[in-house]
Amino acid sequence: MHTKDQLIKEKLPKHIAIIMDGNGRWANRRSLERIMGHTRGMESVKQVVKACRELGIQVLTLYAFSLENWQRPKT
Repeated sequence: MHTKDQLIKEKLPKHIAIIMDGNGRWANRRSLERIMGHTRGMESVKQVVKACRELGIQVLTLYAFSLENWQRPKT
């Protein structure tokens, strides 16, 4: 893994897109409440946003809607 100082900024992408999915499943596998999965996901997003800002990434897209959501009951 490279440190920030070892990265060549000209070779970094201008746009990074992340599909966020599985926070609830992550929590379930660890016998935690679903909200804990979403809390950990939020912590990860904060780290990614901070890193992108520090590295000069111009665009960060976070996609947070799973196709599974269309199949869930309205309740």
